[in-house]
Amino acid sequence: MLTKVIYVIGFFLIYFKITYGQDKAYPILIIGGGASGISAGLHAARADVKTLIIEESLWLGGMLTSAGVSAFDGNHRLAGGIWKELRDSLYNHYGSTKAVETGWVSNTLFEPSIGNRIFKNMAAKVEKLDILYGSYFVSATKKEDIWEVVINSQGILDVYYCHIIIDATETGEVCKYLDIESDIGMESKLLTGEFGAGDQENDIIQDITYVAILKDYGKGVDKTIIKPDGYNIDEFKCCCDTRDPSTLEKANIDCDKMMTYGKLPNGKYMINWPNCGNDIYINTVNDDRETRIRRVKEAKLHTLRFVYYIQHELGYKHLGLADDEYPTDDLLPFFPYHRESRRIIGHARLQTEHLVKPFDQKQKYFMAGIAVGDYPIDHHHKKNPEAPSIDFINIKVPSYNIPLGSLIPVATDGLIVAEKSISVSNIVNGATRLQPVVLGIGQAAGALAIQAIIDKVEVSNVSIRKVQQQLLNVGAYIMPYIDVKPTDKYFLEIQRIGASGIITGKGINYKWANQTWFYPNKTISEYELLEGLKTVYPLLKGRRDGSGEDLKIAYLLDLLKSIKPKITKADMVQLLKKNGFKKINENIVLKRVDVAFILDHLLDPFSVGINHDGHFINQKSTIE
Repeated sequence: MLTKVIYVIGFFLIYFKITYGQDKAYPILIIGGGASGISAGLHAARADVKTLIIEESLWLGGMLTSAGVSAFDGNHRLAGGIWKELRDSLYNHYGSTKAVETGWVSNTLFEPSIGNRIFKNMAAKVEKLDILYGSYFVSATKKEDIWEVVINSQGILDVYYCHIIIDATETGEVCKYLDIESDIGMESKLLTGEFGAGDQENDIIQDITYVAILKDYGKGVDKTIIKPDGYNIDEFKCCCDTRDPSTLEKANIDCDKMMTYGKLPNGKYMINWPNCGNDIYINTVNDDRETRIRRVKEAKLHTLRFVYYIQHELGYKHLGLADDEYPTDDLLPFFPYHRESRRIIGHARLQTEHLVKPFDQKQKYFMAGIAVGDYPIDHHHKKNPEAPSIDFINIKVPSYNIPLGSLIPVATDGLIVAEKSISVSNIVNGATRLQPVVLGIGQAAGALAIQAIIDKVEVSNVSIRKVQQQLLNVGAYIMPYIDVKPTDKYFLEIQRIGASGIITGKGINYKWANQTWFYPNKTISEYELLEGLKTVYPLLKGRRDGSGEDLKIAYLLDLLKSIKPKITKADMVQLLKKNGFKKINENIVLKRVDVAFILDHLLDPFSVGINHDGHFINQKSTIE
C-alpha cells in the first residue's frame, strides 16, 4: 500500500510542480490545527502523503490546548489510535496514570501547554507534515479537480493548491464560505422524526466558555485581579452547587469540590464550570472573523468576572491566572471553547435513535463506523433563557460509533468535514463533540483523504471498508466494544465481524461512561448466527433450521459450506488449533470469539462493500 501511495502522490506533485509550483501544492490541505485537524494531519502524513495544516493560533490541539479544555471527557476505556497515543504521552510525561487523575471531571487532566508540546513533538517526527501558524482561511475555489485556497498568513495573502480540503475549524469556516447545506441550532421532530427533539426548530446552539487556567501561587499570596467591568455578585452565587445533573439529588454546596472539578497537575485549575460559572450564550457561528473576535470579548470578560468572584468572594486569593501557560497579554487562552458549530447535511445523518438502538434502524450506520464514543448527550444551555427545557442528559444512550458518511457533504466533492461540523443532529452533537471522539473523527478524515487519493476517486465514492481497515491497522476502534481492546489477540477479527452486523453486541447506559459489550467468551445460538449471516449472504434466507441451542462446530461447518462450498472440515480444524483447541469434535460448543475468528478468516464478510447507509452492495449468494 505504501508503494502505491508514494507513486500516486509523486505523480500528483510532479503535476503541481509543472502547473502551480511545488512549494504551494499539497494533496491534502487541512484548515484548522485543532483536535481533529492535527489528528487528520498526523494520519495522512504518516502514510507519506504531503499534508499542510493551516492554524490561526500558535498552538496545536484546539479545544484541548488553545481553548484550555485540558480534560478528556469520555472514552477512558475506549482508547485507540491517536487518542491513545496522546494519552500515553501524557502518562509518560507526568510519570503515571495517577498523576493525571487530579480532578473529578475526568480520568485524564493535563496542563494545556503540555498538550500543545506533545502535539508539536508528534508533528515534528512526521516529515511530510507542514504546519503554517498564525494563518487563517479566506476563500476556496475549485477548478476542475484542484482547489485554489487563499490563506491570510500574518497579513499576507497566499494561494495554496490541493486536491482535498479538510474543514477542521471550530465553526465550519470552509463550509460557511462554500455555502455547504448545513443546520445551525435545534431541529424540529415534526420534520426529522428524531427521538427526544422538540416540536419547534430554532437557531439556538450550546453555550460557549472562555476557559481560564489558574495557578496556586502559595499560601499568603494575593493574586486577586482588578474587579472587571459589569461584575455582578448575584451571577455566581449558586456556583458551589456540585450536584450531578443526571440525577435527582438535592443541592450539594461544596466550593472546594467545585474548584477541584478541573484541577490539573502542578497546582493548576481549569475553570470551565457550567453551574453559575463561566458558560455564556453567544452564537457566533455565522459571524465573520472580525465580528466573532469582537463578540467573544464578552465571554472573556464574563470569565474574568467569575475569576474575581472565586478570588474575592470565595477566598481563593492565592489562585491567580497562570503565568506559564498562554503567551497572551491577558494570560487567557487563544479562543473560547465552542461546543457547537454548523452541522452539514452529509451522506449519513446521525440522529438520537441511531445511538439508542443502532442495530434496529433502517440505516445501519454502525456498520460504517469510523470513530467511537461513550459520553452521554451533554448540552449546556443554562445561560440562554430562550433555550427549550429539554432534559438532554437524560436521553439515555449506550456507547456508539459515527459513520463515515457524516464527514462527507452531499453535494461538494473534494471536501471532508471534521471537528464539530459533521452531519449529526443537534442532540447527537452533545455526545459527538467530546475531545476523544473528535480526535477519532479527525483521524478518520485523514484516512478518508488518503484513500481517495490512492484510489483516484471522489471522497463520496471511497470504499468505506478500506478506510475502516486503515483505522484498525493503527489500533483505532470502529465498533465501541468495551471488552475487546486493541491489544487483544482477536481485536481485528471482532471489530470486522461486528461491523459486518453478523454478530452484534449489547449496549448499556451507564452513568457518564456508556458501554457496548461484545461478550467474546459467551456462546451464540444457531438461530442468532443464521439470522446474522442472512443479512450478508442472500442464499441463506430460505433456511429455517437454526435452533436456540448453542452453536456447535458441526452446524457452523454446514452453514459455511452453504456459503462457500470449497470450505472443508480441515480448514476449520486448522483455525481452531490456532485458537488453542487441542481436541476437536463436532459437538464442541463455540464461543463468540471463536465464531468471529472463523468467519473472518474463512468467509471474510468484511470484504463485502457497504454504502453510506450501511447496506451491503454487490452481494453474492455464494463465494466462489
